Amino acid sequence: MLELIKAAIIGIVEGLTEFLPVSSTGHIIIAEQFVHMRESKQFMDMFNYVIQFGAILAVIVLYFNKLNPFSGKKDAEEKKQTWILWFKVIVAVIPSVIAGLALNDWMDAHLMTWQVVSAFFIIYGVIFIFVEKHNEKQTPRHTNLYTLPWKTALFVGLFQVLSIVPGTSRSGATILGGILVGASRFVASEFSFFLAIPTMIGVTILKVGKFLLEGNTFSGAETMVLFVGTLVSFIVAIIAIKTFLGFIKTHDFKAFGYYRIVAGIVFIILGLMGVLQGNLS
Repeated sequence: MLELIKAAIIGIVEGLTEFLPVSSTGHIIIAEQFVHMRESKQFMDMFNYVIQFGAILAVIVLYFNKLNPFSGKKDAEEKKQTWILWFKVIVAVIPSVIAGLALNDWMDAHLMTWQVVSAFFIIYGVIFIFVEKHNEKQTPRHTNLYTLPWKTALFVGLFQVLSIVPGTSRSGATILGGILVGASRFVASEFSFFLAIPTMIGVTILKVGKFLLEGNTFSGAETMVLFVGTLVSFIVAIIAIKTFLGFIKTHDFKAFGYYRIVAGIVFIILGLMGVLQGNLS
């Protein structure tokens, strides 16, 4: 029962942070330093990525009609626009697929440290504040998700590559990329959500496949831990997405920038105190 409670805690952290520009991976690996789940390292490496699938299901549920090109509620033109949107998502995902397959294991082995996580929390916090201050008097050029240019979609996809570094934030990197090329905060956020669908489904398949190919199997207890973490992540992500979209209708991202800086400083203090391990993987 205690392990299920721990899995639920990690699921809450994942659901809250997956679509906010604050780095879900960074928060999870920090949270694990305090939760101390008893499962094997191989299982936890897989668990931390697979529970993100719960958050992705939240996007699918919330945006099912908007993402469904077969919806009977859409006319022919709307169905065409939906297909084009999906093709833009696929084009945007390609750079991170290539980089992820090539660099993911190396990143996990060499950059999964509290020093790197803390540094990139702060770095992207400063970038968010700078970009928002710079754009205060700018009018977004792209305010309709369906008319987002192909070139812009690919540019956002290139920014997603940056999220391979722990502490960066996949949503943070892609939202920043969207804003920098003229997308409104709302459009940049929604496109970031949709990019997460093929990205995280692919990561889930990759991590589970690697876990099984290494000769591991799921025990009954591990299956329950994975189920609870994923389910909690799904429920919390639905609430987080709705709250986040409501927030950005009337606010910018500077608050997240300040949060990242404060969180990064706290992580540095914890690291220097020896609370965090040198290698978080």
